[in-house]
Amino acid sequence: MAKKSRTKARDAAPLAEGEVGPRQPCPCGSGKRYKACHGAPGGGDVFVARPFEGLPGECDIVALRELVPAATAPLTIKGHEDRVVQVCTMLPGASPAMSRESGQVWIGLQVQHSFGDPSRDLAAVLEAALAAEEPGVIGLTTPPGPGPRLQDLVADETLEVTVHEGYDFWLADVEEREELADAMAQANEGASPTTRLTSVEAAYWTDMGTKEFLRWVMPEPEDALLDALSRLHASGRDAIVPEARLIGMFRAHGLLAPVWELPLGTGAAVLEEPAAEFKKTLDAAMADDTPLTSEERSTRSGLANRQVTIR
Repeated sequence: MAKKSRTKARDAAPLAEGEVGPRQPCPCGSGKRYKACHGAPGGGDVFVARPFEGLPGECDIVALRELVPAATAPLTIKGHEDRVVQVCTMLPGASPAMSRESGQVWIGLQVQHSFGDPSRDLAAVLEAALAAEEPGVIGLTTPPGPGPRLQDLVADETLEVTVHEGYDFWLADVEEREELADAMAQANEGASPTTRLTSVEAAYWTDMGTKEFLRWVMPEPEDALLDALSRLHASGRDAIVPEARLIGMFRAHGLLAPVWELPLGTGAAVLEEPAAEFKKTLDAAMADDTPLTSEERSTRSGLANRQVTIR
């Protein structure tokens, strides 16, 4: 039986580029095998590899969804310009969306519906919250089906992100706060100090207590970005500041987020100018179309092996 199985495996047609095998992890991030998730009959809508492409602040949206503990950004919604709408990293109880008593509408990014297209999911809960007649929590229990995506609803050309020290923003439109003080203190304990750099796009310094990191979500195509980072790493030009180390990268929603471990005590402010200079160096490396050297190819393989796919 074993010999027959090996023969069958050898004769199987190779996967086409971008195709997911039935026993491989589902790209939606559910943790299930593809055949038991989006590859199963009725297992979900089509998987969208880069769901936030074209959305203003795409890289920041990915960072807020996957890396940043507490942050908000206002949104202007077409046809609802008079409503106060904001996107949040996380809402109380990990709610997908809330119609607030103040009349504001909030949507949470750190929610996983696993229906294949997070942008469509967010748009569906946003529309439901805007249409809600009473304050409350809005969520999805079934796939939203065809309809607008977040890109279709947002009228803004830029995303103005505010990073918070904790989750006190949950009470920004609430007058009576004293009775919630203990709950807020407990929630805030889990928020690592985080700062968004202003000199570059979607780069976030964070202090994890025993270590500091810079996590930078980048919009460049993965292969080209890996080539460029490999050139810089092989030549020793990939340190943002002295003694910083490029230790790997996250892959989330079709984008890469390189991660640097920083010397303790670095802080965010001193990273501004070096990050801007590094971006220029990276752009030059991206423009280099010469073949990688053997050392650079080896470096690229090492960097690729240190990728962690979040979603």
